[in-house]
Amino acid sequence: MAKREAWMALAGLATTSMISVPVWAEPPQPLPASQLDWVPWGTDRPAGEVCGGYYLQPEYRLARPVEGNVSSESDTANYGAEGDTILQGEVLLRKGDTQLEAPRVQVPPERDVANINGPVTLRDQGLLVRGDDAQVSLKNDEASINSAHYVAHESRIRGDAVQLERITADEFRLHEASFTTCAPGDSTWRLIGNQVDINRAAGYGTARHARLEIADVPVFYWPWVRFPIDDRRQSGFLWPALSGSDGALDFEQPYYLNLAPNYDATISPRWVGDSGVLFGAEFRYLTPNARGTVAGAYLADDQSAGEDDGNTELEEGDDRWYFDYSHQGRLSKRVPYRLRYGAASDGAYFDDFGRTFGESSTDNMPRLARIDYRGDVWKLQARAQGYQVMDDPLNEKDKPFYRLPSLDARARWSQDTGLYQEWNSNLTYFWRDIEGDENGRYNFNGTTRRIPITEAANGMRLSLSPAFGYRYDPGWGFFKPRVALHHTQYDLDYQDRITDRSDTPSITVPVSSIDTGLVFERDVDLGGSAFMQTLEPRLNYAYVPAEDQSEFPDFDTAEQSFSWNQLWSPYRFSGGDRIGDLNRFSYGVESRFLEDESGRERFSVGIGQSAYFEDRNIDMQGDPDTLPSDEDSFDYYEATRDRSPWVTRINWQVTDNWKTRWQWLYDDYLDRTESTSVGLQWRGDAGHVVNLGYRWRIEGFDAVEDAEDRLNYNREEYDLSFALKATDNFDVIGRLLYDHTNDRALDQMAGVQWNDCCYGVQLVWREWIDDEDTANNIEDDTTDRGFFLRFVLKGLGGVGGEADSYFESAIPGYRSARLE
Repeated sequence: MAKREAWMALAGLATTSMISVPVWAEPPQPLPASQLDWVPWGTDRPAGEVCGGYYLQPEYRLARPVEGNVSSESDTANYGAEGDTILQGEVLLRKGDTQLEAPRVQVPPERDVANINGPVTLRDQGLLVRGDDAQVSLKNDEASINSAHYVAHESRIRGDAVQLERITADEFRLHEASFTTCAPGDSTWRLIGNQVDINRAAGYGTARHARLEIADVPVFYWPWVRFPIDDRRQSGFLWPALSGSDGALDFEQPYYLNLAPNYDATISPRWVGDSGVLFGAEFRYLTPNARGTVAGAYLADDQSAGEDDGNTELEEGDDRWYFDYSHQGRLSKRVPYRLRYGAASDGAYFDDFGRTFGESSTDNMPRLARIDYRGDVWKLQARAQGYQVMDDPLNEKDKPFYRLPSLDARARWSQDTGLYQEWNSNLTYFWRDIEGDENGRYNFNGTTRRIPITEAANGMRLSLSPAFGYRYDPGWGFFKPRVALHHTQYDLDYQDRITDRSDTPSITVPVSSIDTGLVFERDVDLGGSAFMQTLEPRLNYAYVPAEDQSEFPDFDTAEQSFSWNQLWSPYRFSGGDRIGDLNRFSYGVESRFLEDESGRERFSVGIGQSAYFEDRNIDMQGDPDTLPSDEDSFDYYEATRDRSPWVTRINWQVTDNWKTRWQWLYDDYLDRTESTSVGLQWRGDAGHVVNLGYRWRIEGFDAVEDAEDRLNYNREEYDLSFALKATDNFDVIGRLLYDHTNDRALDQMAGVQWNDCCYGVQLVWREWIDDEDTANNIEDDTTDRGFFLRFVLKGLGGVGGEADSYFESAIPGYRSARLE
């Protein structure tokens, strides 16, 4: 079965020739724009406006009469033989907000109705109706107009009807009528029904024996359909999705349930080719202090399960499903909480059935229960956390550790003298279920593999890190010494694994640092603009002794790659299982140019380096007496070098439209670049965006522990992305991420978007490479590709899923005009 990302979402359209319709409705021909209060935009068209014009209701021609009365104006007024009143010429009648214009009006003696000979113009607040003739009640809101043409100004709805009846001020019944949000003269789409009821107060309309016409061609029929006429949610069928791949049909028909103002649901039965019927649903709710979503899908007896991959754990006839629950709220202003639980029947579920466009893979299904307390001094947190890894089959070593639970307590006290004290503590129990013999060996994809001893235990970890520091910050500089005492204690269970490692290892390590710098300022004039320039030299010393951690597990820790921030941090590892030894002195300087009036930073440049007084013995193995065994490796060089690479970074807001960034790590000892990245962005006033990027990493620079995740080549990549607004309505988007080292495109995307007040279209093609979780081996990489189509009829809804968030992440700086 093809992956879900590779489908093209199409409208589930059916030709009306296949359907027997009782009466083929034929509404009157539309009126020209000049008679429908339509005003085309001229030179005053607002930036980004997608509509070619707007509806403007003219002023009333008669003053508002006393409540309950009817005011009138005409060229002549006569009485008939039977006591009726006949107004002729340019006749105007107004009652409340309703105004009527016609050449002749006849009012019977009872004064209950007005019979009108056309052409007729009826106006109300935000409503215009024109017709051939009409009858209007003078006692209530009822009216009947023949050969009617109507406009609702605010919702941009217009249409035509053989007869229009106004039942109340907000309820209308139209016979043989049309409905569209397209501008006058535009017949891109319209909905036509034998009977169309519109309820402005409720915000919806219904149509019986309705057909959808695209460019005057009938494409779909409903015996009955309900549609929104404003932004309020309404129950009803959403647009179906139809796709096909490798000869398999995929059809989905969602139905939306507006159950209450604060909760709703969507039910989505779906026929998936050779697999069968998949039932999906989503329920959303909102309360004064919480909100949440419950979503899931189920497919029984999947006949195509496992047919794509010989290594899969799936078998023909397996049940396939997923469940995802998300909830967040607060018990009080200081006590927020979150709940999340996700699960799937197998690691290939989203590869086969997908979730959203642009989602190359769903890596995991998170599970979380968390509650916080956010006090002025104390910050407390309790959580239980884990996730299901979405791999098929799942390698034992890739199973995650669950935190069951994790308790966190932090506090800070500050004095006016600049002194401060901190308390940082965490108690976590780590657990995972893995299979393997007493030596940690297991079979995976026909080969024998081994769980590292550092990942073989479950157990508890207690981390305590009280700290004492001083902060002196007068504005012209700063002086910040700090000492923290890190204590880590374990209680481990290796179960059946044979080992002589301690079950209760512990360490206590001081972490001390001094961070100091000066800030010099001067006023400068550049190109006629006033700036304030700063010069900020900075020094930092950090010392952490090497303590034996060779018997410590690896629950959540990774070594950090070198960067500008690492110049000033005493911590070489993330997570809590390693405290890296360090005896280092860092020095650097930064200069910034700030606009005098706004204080906005226009330009900054910084350069810095670290000098090491001792080797860094502590790595993920934790042994203080050994260094990496391969003396030719980057890891060995990184652990024994006397000084770090020079780190240079530049950020430059060249103009309001242009900006660039650059970071360069240069080893002056071996005369080589270890890492560099350059980015250039242009953002046009009209919304254009162009991004150019370049990245280089030397082999071994990215600190990873798993050999399969370590690149065995120098990585050189180019990244081009753009979004060009050809017009206010038309966007062209694209991206190319190119692996120059291996001469291949990692990600390619090209697409267009059209958006106006009538309809919107997104059409995108994408192709990308999946490394199958083996970054060091490109031979097993796979290529995925797909088309994406979304078509929205403004006022009726759309075909296809949302892709805007993907476009905005793939093209930095782009803000997609929403199609809704």
